[in-house]
Amino acid sequence: MSSVQERLEALPAWGIEPVPEEHRHLSGVDLAILWGDLGIGLLVMVTGALLVPALGFFQALVVIVIGTAVGVGLLALAGVAGADHGVPTMVLFRPVLGIRGSWLPSGLNVVQLIGWTAVELWAMAEVANIVARRYFDFSARWFWLALIAAICAALAIWGPVGVARVWMKRFGAWIIAGISAVVTVMVLASGETRSALGAAGTGGWPTFGSALDLVIAMPISWLPLVADYNRFARGSRGAFGGTFIGYFIANVWLFALGAMLILAGDASASPAGIAAGILAVGGGSLAGVLLLTGLLFGETDEAFADIYSGAVSIQNIVPKASQRVLIAGITVISAALAALLTMTAYEVFLFLIGSVFVPLFGVLACDYFLARHRQLDLRALYDRSGPYWYQSGIRLTALLPWFAGFTVYHWIAPTGPDWWIDLWSGTFGPGLSTNAPWLAASLPSFAAAFLLAWLGTRLSSRSPKKEV
Repeated sequence: MSSVQERLEALPAWGIEPVPEEHRHLSGVDLAILWGDLGIGLLVMVTGALLVPALGFFQALVVIVIGTAVGVGLLALAGVAGADHGVPTMVLFRPVLGIRGSWLPSGLNVVQLIGWTAVELWAMAEVANIVARRYFDFSARWFWLALIAAICAALAIWGPVGVARVWMKRFGAWIIAGISAVVTVMVLASGETRSALGAAGTGGWPTFGSALDLVIAMPISWLPLVADYNRFARGSRGAFGGTFIGYFIANVWLFALGAMLILAGDASASPAGIAAGILAVGGGSLAGVLLLTGLLFGETDEAFADIYSGAVSIQNIVPKASQRVLIAGITVISAALAALLTMTAYEVFLFLIGSVFVPLFGVLACDYFLARHRQLDLRALYDRSGPYWYQSGIRLTALLPWFAGFTVYHWIAPTGPDWWIDLWSGTFGPGLSTNAPWLAASLPSFAAAFLLAWLGTRLSSRSPKKEV
């Protein structure tokens, strides 16, 4: 039986055209391994660490399970749409927003990928510097940032089927899973940790609602890319099941592990803090260094994929742009941002991702699953004279529900730079979650966008069913 990587290598380098049935080789098991790999990482543990001690561990675990189920459910549904028709995510937005209207989520996706690349580089530089300072008395975060950025850029130029990716996909997922299992066992072996698991939360931030939004945001960040992989699935059922099971298990596990490291008493909610916690769990031995080094390699896999996908997303808008130049530009911008990142900025970034992409998928879900009944005119996806061109390539009636959902999110939990929060608070008053700490913004945002999109299709004289 061929490995997942061998099947990925056998796939042709496809653009944005529909993938023919004969090239859709990935099974549900293949996708479960792939998405499980993407769900395991240092940053997932960092985000899980943010949930405690404000929440007790078991309360945090409830939030993790619910938030993961919601976020991964939306992610897997978007993957189904890609598997149905063999097209990438950004093309799926053409019937929803118009051919030109789909450029807006494409641009936002590029911004998100630059942000994630910066976060990955920041986390890896922090961890590398911790190890070097502790064991070699050498501290130079700027050096590690530049070195790791250069390595990731080289891998991105090499491409997703280069030797490094072959290594990471053939062995990396299992190595990182093994490392995570070892850390989990070591943490649970501590009597102090086991007793801390039953302690009540201390209160404060995050509240139940904001914690739920944090958890949902992690899988949602993959929504703009999910169909890029799942379009190669053999069938929609396997695409949904594989994506959901693989990412759900990995996300719940690593979120919970991050929380447990905090409760073990030797970690803090940051890449450096989690690194210190893992070293402490390893007793300062070589085992701790090896565990951290393995996690570092795991983050490299995701970082260069973000760089590569960002370049490809830009090429979808500007086809003649040089991919190598774009890769270099994205890396430089991301490294510069990484040098300035803080945990506060990372938290804001996660909330902003949710506020943009949760309501966007609400519009897509209504249009694709409810109004169109999963049917698309594939030729019209690329035809400027076809029904998906709408008015000058933009479908304004779909942009309005998206913006409304975004507004609902920030009405409940305004997040962003201080001037942005002041703007929303000055317009709507304090966020609703201020007086209702149990209230999460993600689900109301999704519901508002979904319902308004449904209302728009009902009132439109030209229904989506006729447009297909």
